[in-house]
Amino acid sequence: MNYLRRRLSDSSFVANLPNGYMMDMQRSSSSTSSPASPATERRQSPAQQNQPAQPPQQNQQAPPPTAASAGGFLSSFSSVVKTAQLASAVHAKASAAAAASAAPAKPAVHKPKVLLVIDDPHTDWSKYFRGRKLNGEYEIRVEQAEFSEINLASYVNSGCTVDMLVNRGGTKVVRSFKPDFVLIRQHAYSMTPGEDFRNLVIGLHYGAVPSVNSLFSIYNFCSKPWVFSHMIKLYETLGPEKFPLNEQTFFPNHTQMMPTATFPVVVKMGHAHAGMGKIKVESANDFQDITSVVAIAKTYATAEPFVDSKYDIRIQKIGNNYKAYMRTSISGNWKANTGSAMLEQIAMTDRYRVWVDSCSEMFGGLDICAVKAVHGKDGKDYIIEVMDSSIPLIGEHVEEDRQLICDLVISKMAFALLGVTIPQTATSKTPSGPQTTQPKRAAGGPRSASGSPSQSGQASPQRARSASTSPSQAFQPGPIPSSGSASQKQAPQLNKSQSLTNTFSETMRGNTTDDEAKAETIRSLRQSFASLFSD
Repeated sequence: MNYLRRRLSDSSFVANLPNGYMMDMQRSSSSTSSPASPATERRQSPAQQNQPAQPPQQNQQAPPPTAASAGGFLSSFSSVVKTAQLASAVHAKASAAAAASAAPAKPAVHKPKVLLVIDDPHTDWSKYFRGRKLNGEYEIRVEQAEFSEINLASYVNSGCTVDMLVNRGGTKVVRSFKPDFVLIRQHAYSMTPGEDFRNLVIGLHYGAVPSVNSLFSIYNFCSKPWVFSHMIKLYETLGPEKFPLNEQTFFPNHTQMMPTATFPVVVKMGHAHAGMGKIKVESANDFQDITSVVAIAKTYATAEPFVDSKYDIRIQKIGNNYKAYMRTSISGNWKANTGSAMLEQIAMTDRYRVWVDSCSEMFGGLDICAVKAVHGKDGKDYIIEVMDSSIPLIGEHVEEDRQLICDLVISKMAFALLGVTIPQTATSKTPSGPQTTQPKRAAGGPRSASGSPSQSGQASPQRARSASTSPSQAFQPGPIPSSGSASQKQAPQLNKSQSLTNTFSETMRGNTTDDEAKAETIRSLRQSFASLFSD
């Protein structure tokens, strides 16, 4: 700094500088806004006096910068800097938006759909819905309880809220949730005190909760004579040949109960199910005694002619899957569902399909239903009852039936909640149309339920004969005779289930294979064993 001071104070050094050099230095300086100091002006004045006179146009220089001009320069410079900063910020935001759009979007997490299953605790329905999703997006959370363990409140705007009583570590805790769908596998009404749950059905319907079967049909099934009255309409429409409905008389109370013309009769009191509340009356005196019992019960009653049956028939329908069973009483009880009985799966026929399909159209449609009939010793069939989604699952295809119910519920949930139509998966290889699970062939050995093929309703005669073999028989008889001797010994034994398949007589006219002969032999031995107790 001292060196610069000495050099600038030298008049000869300043005189040798280019003209206007110091003024250009002052104009480009941004460190101060004040003009040159008086000392500098004094140092420059002698030098300027020694310079020759210049023309006015050459000596004209820009005036020294003032404070206002310096401030304007700084403000313009600051505005340029701010503009550049804003531009860079906008560019950064645009770059971030472009990077975000280019990156894959994270999948949205959907709230699970709540499925309320009303069933007894013996069946754990959560394992059948584990890992299943609605339309591949919504998980299914299963809440299972009995009718006696739940309470609810329904609102116009907010739907239905269910309070469920659960047991945690020996302590009863109430958990609340809003069900999105309901699967009902219990009777909503029973004449047993404290088992009238029709108010809960009304509450679920009030909250607009979709269900299987529909809540409208569940409420209608709370009175069996009411259901039978709709079966009478089917009887009048289809005729006695296609829909052989058993005769029945309804009494609203005990005052109108008069002895019938023929005996024995079966009296059913009120809304009785599962073999309860049914009494076989042999004479008019016994009928008067039953009348007094009905008076004490303060309920309605029905009376129907007693059918001396050989076996019971049950045709069930789950979605598009059909199965038919035959149950023969071994203990000799007039009710085949009481005491010991032999159960076997039989071939599904068009006659049975008409029965169950006609009944499945009641009350707006039944997704799960079953028709019960009795085959009398007179060779005729008598339809006696229709059951809804509370049907007990029987036979050795119980796991398959539960899986079918699970698939049906998922399909109904997807349509009711998402508006998506999902075809119900079936165990059959055929992708569309009604599915019929036919019985297994005894000669072919046991097969898993999931691998059993589904057949159409019109089975061939050979298939129908082999399908009538009971899948539940584990024993194997002694040596199997040849096909010729087996065919000769089968003829007198066909009367046991000839009315079930309606094709056995045609089968005997053709040639039989070894497997079919073995199946016929096993079946004849079983039929002979059952005839000892039923005839």
